[in-house]
Amino acid sequence: MVDERKDGAYGTPQKYDPTFKGPIYNRGCTDVICCVFLLLAIVGYVAVGIIAWTHGDPRKVIYPTDSRGEFCGQKGTKNENKPFLFYFNIVKCASPLVLLEFQCPTPQICVEKCPDRYLTYLNAHRSQDFEYYKQFCVPGFQNNKGVAEVLRDGDCPAVLTPSKPLAQRCFPDIHSHKGVLMVGNETTYEDGHGFRKNITELVEGAKKANGVLEARQLAMRIFEDYTVSWYWIIIGLVIAMVLSLLFIVLLRFLAGIMVWVMIVMVILVLGYGIFHCYMEYARLRGEAGSDISLVDLGFQTDLRVYLHLRQTWMAFMIILSILEVIIILLLIFLRKRILIAIALIKEASRAVGYVMCSLLYPLVTFFLLCLCIAYWASTAIFLSTSNEAVYKIFNDTACSVAGKTCNPETFLSSNESRLCPGAHCQFAFYGGESTYHRALLGLQIFNAFMFFWLANFVLALGQVTLAGAFASYYWALNKPDDLPAFPLFSAFGRALRYHTGSLAFGSLILAIVQIIRVILEYLDQRLKAAENKFAKFLMTCLKCCFWCLEKFIRFLNRNAYIMIAIYGTNFCTSARNAFFLLMRNIIRVAVLDKVTDFLFLLGKLLIVGSVGILAFFFFTHRIRIVQDTAPPLNYYWVPILTVIVGSYLIAHGFFSVYGMCVDTLFLCFCEDLERNDGSQERPYFMSPQLRDILLKESAEEEGKRGEVEE
Repeated sequence: MVDERKDGAYGTPQKYDPTFKGPIYNRGCTDVICCVFLLLAIVGYVAVGIIAWTHGDPRKVIYPTDSRGEFCGQKGTKNENKPFLFYFNIVKCASPLVLLEFQCPTPQICVEKCPDRYLTYLNAHRSQDFEYYKQFCVPGFQNNKGVAEVLRDGDCPAVLTPSKPLAQRCFPDIHSHKGVLMVGNETTYEDGHGFRKNITELVEGAKKANGVLEARQLAMRIFEDYTVSWYWIIIGLVIAMVLSLLFIVLLRFLAGIMVWVMIVMVILVLGYGIFHCYMEYARLRGEAGSDISLVDLGFQTDLRVYLHLRQTWMAFMIILSILEVIIILLLIFLRKRILIAIALIKEASRAVGYVMCSLLYPLVTFFLLCLCIAYWASTAIFLSTSNEAVYKIFNDTACSVAGKTCNPETFLSSNESRLCPGAHCQFAFYGGESTYHRALLGLQIFNAFMFFWLANFVLALGQVTLAGAFASYYWALNKPDDLPAFPLFSAFGRALRYHTGSLAFGSLILAIVQIIRVILEYLDQRLKAAENKFAKFLMTCLKCCFWCLEKFIRFLNRNAYIMIAIYGTNFCTSARNAFFLLMRNIIRVAVLDKVTDFLFLLGKLLIVGSVGILAFFFFTHRIRIVQDTAPPLNYYWVPILTVIVGSYLIAHGFFSVYGMCVDTLFLCFCEDLERNDGSQERPYFMSPQLRDILLKESAEEEGKRGEVEE
């Protein structure tokens, strides 16, 4: 029975061509206009980078600045020996202005060290402690004013509290002593009128300020964990790379056995995870505080607290159990398809075995992506720091001129100072009113767009290169004798020489969709405070639609690049032919190609799970390697998660070669079925093993379809 989908609706099937022997070598340049656009865009991108590097100063992001916008602790500046930033009134850092202006509405100066004692200005200004206190006043301060005038003009802080430096900024030294929150070693201080007060007020104010800075403290602790565990993390990633390479090599010779071993191991790893979660859940039974719910506990920066809750381990156990059941059910219903997928993986293993250097190509892609990321990140930082210092008027109470720009040199004698006696003119942020500064947002968008374009181009180049190499293997009638010399390098050269424009075209379409998604995410963040439900619904629909569109374009581009590697046609023609070819074989695409993706996912999970369990036992001090043990950590989950994510990326890099090989062989197989019939005059190019399984399955599908139609 003739399949109607093969005629008309989805294009015309390929005809037999006795001269066709695989990737066409006599080809011409495609999509030249897009190639020119890409080159012009790169020139413009370089120009933007040069302009940003000329105007930018990354120190504005890394190092703190005082109220005049001057750096603390930088060589060649007057604050060279003053590395720490001191806030006159840290409590004001809890003001909403911090979120709006990214600057505390209190005077800030650079100091040599943070204060280590309690001291009020009233007590210090007529005593021997004044020389110590004076270093925390504004530069050039002279003790020629009254106490009220000094505090009114913001020349000195009203009180000093013991502080510790964090990220080169002085924060109150808050700690707990016998269940009581304290600052330093004292519990009282004297105010400006000489009255003794309980330090509770200061503690409460400091707690509010520190609430704003909890995220920074968490980041610093995580950074400390990285500094003491980075070499163990590297060892974990090396183990993941060795396991991935070993798995790929074994897959080359024992594909069938390795797939089933992989399936069983994934089930066992998940089973052990369920068992471990249950044991931890049972161990915590009866322990004080272990029955507190996650909702009641709320968010805690010390994530280890959650591991002392039974509900946490119950959630982990439920998640792993659901994942285990899903995998088992998929294996049961797809058991026949898995046999076919194994045959396809065996063929891919043979192809990779003949083109072994393809396993190293992900390193080239990784290197090029690192260059793109580094250029984008450095350009973004230089653009964001190329503004000029902007000073604004800050005041604690309502004031008509509050928030306006000012000049710190002339503010005290200006009319604004008389209108708001208690106001301060201090550094607010970096900005500007010139044409360049007004164009900064557009330049940042262009920077992000070019990053997406170039990153997608690098990925496309890798896909075309691998597809060309593996297509050369498939269309070699006598394997490996008819396989050309250096197929990977030949495919790479053809891609750059003839198809740079086509790769630029495909990556441009994807980059446009991605930048639209970024803009939608930005608008969604801006609309979160709004109560317009229709706007939120519309935004959610748009985000969902563009997410689906990006996934579809990625899928279409990937198959279009395979057709480009084989036939050398332009992007649109290749995309159309690939789409029609897939539609003419939609059943095979749905149930065969995706089964191999599922098996590769299990392989990644096996490697990630194995390395993750090893990292968990090591960093929680449950195992030791020779005489060395894990370093002391603030959060042991930091290196564990890093190793898990890094292991997945490494495994994905190796398996991506296999994935591209399977996709290429699958398209070539579909083309082979249309071009040839298996006779001596028109023999199939597929291997006998693959032919026996796939053609048998195709005959069964045709028989079932015929029964349904009858």
